[in-house]
Amino acid sequence: MKYFSLSEFDCKETGENNMNPEFLEKLDTLRHYCGLPFVITSGYRSPNHPLEAIKEIPGTHAQGIAADIKITNSAHRYSLIKAALECGFTGIGVAGTFIHLDIRSSLPVMWTY
Repeated sequence: MKYFSLSEFDCKETGENNMNPEFLEKLDTLRHYCGLPFVITSGYRSPNHPLEAIKEIPGTHAQGIAADIKITNSAHRYSLIKAALECGFTGIGVAGTFIHLDIRSSLPVMWTY
């Protein structure tokens, strides 16, 4: 990867990291396309991570196909979402301080927190 180190995606609870190489490549491409720095606030989550353990089925973070990116202003939020759509991300969650991106195989979805 050009813009990230693999350790940025380590599980905050267990230190595990089982990120999907295709996802990481797509995120690296997105970072290049946006021209904005990305701070990863959540990457891989072990199925034992508290946020995953309460789910019936572990989510996209536990599958290694998702990351949350810190957002500090609305212009960056817009640029990131626009570019993520153009780059083919299929799951986009919009929060006040971060954007969730994933490459789920189901129909594309977008939600707010």
